[in-house]
Amino acid sequence: MEPLQEALGHRFADISRLEEALTHPSMAGLDRRAKVRVYERLEFLGDRVLGLIIAEWLLERFPDEPEGALARRHTALVRAETLTKVAERLDLGRYMRLAPSEHEEHGKVNPGIQADACEAVIGALYLDGGLEVPRRFIRKAWAGTLENAAAAPPQDPKTALQEWAMGRGLGLPVYETVSRTGPDHAPVFEVRVTVKGHPPATAKGASKRIAEKQAAGDLLRQIGTGKQ
Repeated sequence: MEPLQEALGHRFADISRLEEALTHPSMAGLDRRAKVRVYERLEFLGDRVLGLIIAEWLLERFPDEPEGALARRHTALVRAETLTKVAERLDLGRYMRLAPSEHEEHGKVNPGIQADACEAVIGALYLDGGLEVPRRFIRKAWAGTLENAAAAPPQDPKTALQEWAMGRGLGLPVYETVSRTGPDHAPVFEVRVTVKGHPPATAKGASKRIAEKQAAGDLLRQIGTGKQ
């Protein structure tokens, strides 16, 4: 855990908080007699802490932007894809405890699980050191992502697809859940999106929201708008 604490910029007073943040729910089922603390509660907390710190940072960084533009930037910075990139830079998968069945090919940890664990680690940082500790970590870990998107606020693919379709009189895009597979603690949703007069696009994700965004982005690329 020493290299991870160094990367996080914080030495835990209570290391069990970090251990809990890195324990996947699948571990709770391996030994029914043992009371295993898993990352779900810390993930819940970390999501809120991340959202607050990013919102505070955006108000400071873009003092003249309207709420809508700030909201688009916020969405891009707290989404699962961004969390996964941060988790990979931290090499969180190396430290995680999860059942063998939850590993992907060659022992890799699912990106969605890494994103959840990243939020849980933020929650653990907050509990162990107060708000300043995760603020310091987030501003360092998210700095490049924020600056790369500084020229113009990113647009959510679902919003971009809706604006494109409505602007051409095609009506609202229609989203349909095709399937839901996987265990309750790690579901995989398959979603199809359709716009009148165009072939549908289908995508998968760890939540319906993620799958819908991926499908919307795929359909935008399919129809040649190039929007993200």
